[in-house]
Amino acid sequence: MSTAMNFGSKSFQPRPPDKGSFPLDHFGECEHFKERFLKCLRDRRFENALCRNESRDYLQCRMDRQLMAQEPLEKLGFGDLTGGKSEAKTQV
Repeated sequence: MSTAMNFGSKSFQPRPPDKGSFPLDHFGECEHFKERFLKCLRDRRFENALCRNESRDYLQCRMDRQLMAQEPLEKLGFGDLTGGKSEAKTQV
């Protein structure tokens, strides 16, 4: 019977997400960028690597409108796209 009482000895300690929380886009300020990204995903059978420009533009819109914390695009995985246009954009 004493083993049944040990469940509470280790309590679960929740932790916040690594990037924190961010507000939803209630006013649709980045709706256009989101729709372009989703359309790209649908057109390319959800191969997200082919839609990196659209993803970057959507995240940049969110940062510009303070819907998420400002982060360098390089830190978000877009370091290769910050210098100019990539080939994926010109093939659209």
